[in-house]
Amino acid sequence: MITIDDIRAAADRIGDKAVHTPLLRQVWDGRELWLKPENLQPVGAFKVRGAVNALAALDETTRARGVVSYSSGNHAQAVAYAARQFDVPATIVVQEGAPEVKVAATKAYGAQVVEAPMAERSAVAHRLAERLDRVIIAPFDHADVIAGQGTVGLEIAEDLPDVRTVLVPVSGGGLASGVGVAITTLCPNARVIGVEPELAGDTAESLRAGRLVRWDPADRARTIADGLRAEPSQLTFAHLRATLDGVVTVTEDEIRQAMRVLATRAKLVAEPSGAVSTAAWLFHQHELPAGPTVAIVSGGNVDARLLAEVLTEQTQ
Repeated sequence: MITIDDIRAAADRIGDKAVHTPLLRQVWDGRELWLKPENLQPVGAFKVRGAVNALAALDETTRARGVVSYSSGNHAQAVAYAARQFDVPATIVVQEGAPEVKVAATKAYGAQVVEAPMAERSAVAHRLAERLDRVIIAPFDHADVIAGQGTVGLEIAEDLPDVRTVLVPVSGGGLASGVGVAITTLCPNARVIGVEPELAGDTAESLRAGRLVRWDPADRARTIADGLRAEPSQLTFAHLRATLDGVVTVTEDEIRQAMRVLATRAKLVAEPSGAVSTAAWLFHQHELPAGPTVAIVSGGNVDARLLAEVLTEQTQ
């Protein structure tokens, strides 16, 4: 389990390679919400924090050999970006059919991209790492990655110490784990609520059962939120059980509506995965505590055609 000291050390390592994103106050229909726009990061998502911290924590000899990772897209970009910052090679395994905007950005940062079925990404990456003699930077099942993502919570605690609710997207659980540790340590009166799509609601079911409940990859792949199709590891699930106060699940229509609200009212481009926390606040207020609330907009890497489709639906 990571600690607040791990998260503070990560903040020092990351330095100016990631943005300290602001809290943006919104008042919609008489209700106040603070947005944490991680879509403003250099790679368009929070993942840059964990990737940079994981590479920075490696000894120079290991790092120089290069890294291998696997991802649905945002972690791919983040590792490619971090590898460029440290001038080391990177090979990334992405799932077949990953959004082209994410794949193209990963290649643009200089990484080699290999495609594989979603359920086989990890195995393919580990075989490549062994053949290339490189270290694996897992997307969430990695203590340094979790600590890096926890810097999001560290910033929230610094910028809004009286926060009462933090809404955080959940997939593999790295972001929610790190944020959970930071907020429960620094803001003990606050609640951390995970948010995931109904069509990929494995974490909600797992927490109810008190054990990991595995969903078929084909079932998780149904959601528009392509960045939330992973499932927690034993490491992240342990953090989630210890720090989350609950999980809210949102529908596909609620995700799309939240994307439109973020674009038209907050002027923020959010990918579906990045909009789920706002969707929870918009449509599930009865499930949330009262008081100052932060919704983490985790990423903004959305294909232009999908964004245009979602925005056009508003007038139909």
